Amino acid sequence: MAVGFIGAGNMAQALARGLGEPVLASDSGSGRAAALVVELGGEALDNAGVAAAADWVVLACKPYQLEAVAPALQQAQRVVSLLGATPIDRVRAALPGAQVAKAMPNTPVEVRRGVTVLADESDLLAEARALFERVGKVFEMPERLMDVATGTVGVSPAYTAVIAEAQIDAAIKFGVKADLAAQIVVEGLRGSAELIEARGYDTLSVRREVTSPGGSTARGLQALEERGLRAAFGEALKAVLDR
Repeated sequence: MAVGFIGAGNMAQALARGLGEPVLASDSGSGRAAALVVELGGEALDNAGVAAAADWVVLACKPYQLEAVAPALQQAQRVVSLLGATPIDRVRAALPGAQVAKAMPNTPVEVRRGVTVLADESDLLAEARALFERVGKVFEMPERLMDVATGTVGVSPAYTAVIAEAQIDAAIKFGVKADLAAQIVVEGLRGSAELIEARGYDTLSVRREVTSPGGSTARGLQALEERGLRAAFGEALKAVLDR
């Protein structure tokens, strides 16, 4: 199955690497499409060439570019829109001959550990699910909640990186070497996530298992609460939705 990318930015590159097959790709002159083809094989084409040759056309351009690129994409039959804040009906209107799915993946699709949220109003929902299950886990939700998915799933790699950086910096401050601090923090995050999954996503159970009354974990959690950790994440999501 040939997958073609309209736009070859970071998200497109991550998805293409995760799929691990030769790609068809275009860009607006950045040279990223050609670089991606050198890396993975395939062909760098113009937008019309991608639309004509690909089984799936992945819209990974900027949302404001949709109407500008649409005339060249009229041969596209199956389209996956990664365009944030762009209703699926707007894509259908721009590409009336195509069946359209709307997806919000995150960049860990590159290592096949991504999370992708599909709008359940998508055309070819089962086929789109099968495509993204190749690069991670897939969930469905109403399109009206896709912006919330963006502010939860799409931002997750950046937020997790910031959390890791904060923990690493704290460990370094108290004497741990930087490379060792990075390894123990990242592996701790990885193992904790897998434990939460194994516990049926019961975060409270996992937290209570390591939090003795008055113990070190309890003191650390209290410090995080007092400094507004939960409120900060709430405000972060609000900031995403207020764009």
